[in-house]
Amino acid sequence: MTRDYKSTVFLPRTDFPMRAGLPAKEPELLRRWAEMGLHDRLREVSAGRPKFILHDGPPYANGNIHVGHAVNKILKDVVSRSQQMLGKDSVYVPGWDCHGLPIEWKIEEKYRAAGKDKDQVEILQFRAECRQFAQEWVDIQSEEFQRLGVLGDWSNPYKTMTFPAEATIVREIHKFVLNGGLYKGAKPVMWSVVEKTALAEAEVEYHDHTSTTVWVKFPISAPAVPELEDASVVIWTTTPWTLPGNRAIGYGPDLEYGVFKVLEVAEGSAAKIGERLVVGTALAEDLKKTAGIAEWRQVYTLPGARLADTQTSHPLHGQGYDFSVPLLPGDFVTADAGTGFVHIAPGHGEDDFNLGRKHGIQVPQTVADDGTYYDHVPLFAGKRVYTQAGKTGDANGAVISAIAHAGGLLAKGKLVHSYPHSWRSKAPLIFRTTPQWFISMETNELRQVALKAIENTRWVPPQGRNRISSMIENRPDWCISRQRAWGVPIALFVDKKTGEPLKDKTVLDRIADTFHTEGSDAWFARDAQFFLGNSYSAADYDQVFDIVDVWFESGCTHSFVLEARPDLQWPASLYLEGSDQHRGWFHSSLLESCGTRGRAPYDAVLTHGFVLDEQGRKMSKSLKNVTAPQEVVDKYGADILRLWVVGSDYSEDLRIGPEILKSQADLYRRLRNTLRYLLGALADFSDDEKIDVAEMPELERWVLHRLTELDGVVRKGIDDYDFHTLFTSLHNFCAVDLSAFYFDVRKDSLYCDRPDSVTRRSVRTVLDHLFSCLTAWLAPVLCFTTEEAWLSRYGTDGPVPSVHLRTFVDIPAEWASPELAAKWDVVRDVRRVVTGALELERSAKRIGSSLQASPVVTVTPEVHAILAGVDLAEVSITSDIRVLEGPVPEGAFTIEDVAGVGVMPALAEGEKCERCWRVLPDVGKDPEHPTVCGRCADAVDHIAEAAE
Repeated sequence: MTRDYKSTVFLPRTDFPMRAGLPAKEPELLRRWAEMGLHDRLREVSAGRPKFILHDGPPYANGNIHVGHAVNKILKDVVSRSQQMLGKDSVYVPGWDCHGLPIEWKIEEKYRAAGKDKDQVEILQFRAECRQFAQEWVDIQSEEFQRLGVLGDWSNPYKTMTFPAEATIVREIHKFVLNGGLYKGAKPVMWSVVEKTALAEAEVEYHDHTSTTVWVKFPISAPAVPELEDASVVIWTTTPWTLPGNRAIGYGPDLEYGVFKVLEVAEGSAAKIGERLVVGTALAEDLKKTAGIAEWRQVYTLPGARLADTQTSHPLHGQGYDFSVPLLPGDFVTADAGTGFVHIAPGHGEDDFNLGRKHGIQVPQTVADDGTYYDHVPLFAGKRVYTQAGKTGDANGAVISAIAHAGGLLAKGKLVHSYPHSWRSKAPLIFRTTPQWFISMETNELRQVALKAIENTRWVPPQGRNRISSMIENRPDWCISRQRAWGVPIALFVDKKTGEPLKDKTVLDRIADTFHTEGSDAWFARDAQFFLGNSYSAADYDQVFDIVDVWFESGCTHSFVLEARPDLQWPASLYLEGSDQHRGWFHSSLLESCGTRGRAPYDAVLTHGFVLDEQGRKMSKSLKNVTAPQEVVDKYGADILRLWVVGSDYSEDLRIGPEILKSQADLYRRLRNTLRYLLGALADFSDDEKIDVAEMPELERWVLHRLTELDGVVRKGIDDYDFHTLFTSLHNFCAVDLSAFYFDVRKDSLYCDRPDSVTRRSVRTVLDHLFSCLTAWLAPVLCFTTEEAWLSRYGTDGPVPSVHLRTFVDIPAEWASPELAAKWDVVRDVRRVVTGALELERSAKRIGSSLQASPVVTVTPEVHAILAGVDLAEVSITSDIRVLEGPVPEGAFTIEDVAGVGVMPALAEGEKCERCWRVLPDVGKDPEHPTVCGRCADAVDHIAEAAE
């Protein structure tokens, strides 16, 4: 009678499904973490450990999160979780930037849509609407971030609009007042006529813009040398609207200039025969062509230095511009483009302003905050540079027309170039000199202190150090005032007589203390005298209502988060944001902290790239290439998105799209199947089954050695913040070392050996170690899947109730065996040759399964010695194998990169065992089990005895 041996084979058994169903499973796990208070439990078990504090750079609370947010928050979560599992107390407190233009702009849009002017809305009402809007989006974004698996203190986040935060921000402003670092001055700043405010560099985007360019003649009225008599200096500008603000002309002292007499002109040229033009000789031919000059003669050459003391007249002289325009030496003047002369409008450019100030030239006020010329500007009062919609106004046309009519226009054209735009309204900006509040880069040696702090900070990648250093080295004083309504006011009083801010600490503390209990609205709600107290009269002081730059606010988060919370510490272990934050949050935090505390608020800074589509294009709705994280989570699950983040080289720009996500889903399935196999193979495993490493076969000891290597890779990857390399190593280990090799080789022993065999016990012991290590190593990335696997094995009664309450396994040093690893590298090379030969046999249909084969393997003496004691048939999954020493026989199968190894295929002798499927001579030798081999007969009898 034929027996059914199926029930005696130890097949894997697990409830862990092959199909993940993450979109449904992940919310269940999130609810479980919330119910068990995972964040608080982590704080309890971490008490007394060294702290690791990743300080969260606050996103704006003004819309749904996008895939860039997802990259940032997932990376932060991976860093925080991995540090926690290293054995630290890694506390992550999420935060939001709740003030500033992005939020204020949304409220303004509502009023504009209703045909109302927001400036006519009572300010406290307007600010209340901004506050409510911000809070609504904080709540929405909080849910969206948590859905990504980001673990943090979500019940106690920080927000820049809380009263204590606003109080601390104003205290930080006051520190600069008291140390002399804050001053009011008139300097050119980038100004938005749409938003009617100054903008910081970090709030500026650069886009292509078509400018009208003009070449304009300034007649020389007082030449420094006789040869300049009756000549005109030619300037070139891309901003004709700045010409009413012209007060000087810059030249290059080291450049060469020529005086050119026009002899012949083309039809339509504005040049006049006989006139003499002064231009840089290196640019003369370009100007000749542009101006339609057919022929001219260079009548004089002079070095730039000899232009000193030359005076010119404004091209609109006699029409309200009756002043002298001097030529001034400027080291910024080059021969790269233009004419070698730069028209200087001190109110509309930083170089212009500095050169004018150096030579005592007053800054004219020409353009108002709404982009119109002031009423006192001759000829052009009321003309607009840009409209309130951000479109080009009528100022350029009016200026060009007037100059042409006066005979000063030599040529005009168009130029497409990169030009600053507002990041919010997308409208082009202007440089405009206005009274603003600045933090000096020189007072208290702030620039030098910041540069030293940069050197003392770890930058990942390291080139970040050079990037921010160059910014600090060259940046002007920090303009921190904004002419807005929603934010923390620069809460100061300025003496009307002296123009100096009041530095009475009692008054400043009263302001901050009031903000702490009432919020910054108090500055607008309370009377000025309340803050000044009895020592000063409000009639003698101007109350400053400018709003502080939102970057200053976010730069203060270290003070009201890291320093204020007992669960955190200052400085932060790490700041982590996109690479654009070298000019944003990293930058403002550095200056704020260095100006008040003398060092950076962080020990290390990590940056990541931006997200592009699969073709490397920026995402835009018009291209229909936007990947929304919410859609990815709903379709695939958050773990796939997390996998994509660490699977990408985030030190560069990341790419995402349908095909990339599909490949990440495939990669995920391989990892999930590894965990599923381990769970199935470990069914009913107990500590009694474990076996000491010394008793294990070499193959198991090789796997344990690999764990020691991977442990080093994991820990180094975490220290280097190189999760891409870390995860790639873990994936390759699972896919190549385990699934394609170890699991494949040991299936036979695992399924068919008797339960008490040393080999099977060794395999299961190693699988237990693998499960323990892999679930911990993968937990920071696949936070949901590893939790599911952990609960699938242990339920709620395991060693700990969550995989995330664990730390990484301490790998015993004695597991390391480089000599054994080197030996098994050779064994695996020989195996590759054997499996290659068998694959050809399968393709030719000479065998079906590799267990039908018993190949002959010929190897070199060196390899033969290495293979001694290795069951190569077991390793190659054949029923038998013969290993011979000698030269590779003719016709043997070889692989080019495995020298000295040849395989001659042959069929195994004997019958197929019904239980293990090996083809062996001893099948049927046991009369009680006529269809199985001797090993299987022994295993079956043992199982039967154990069951009795």
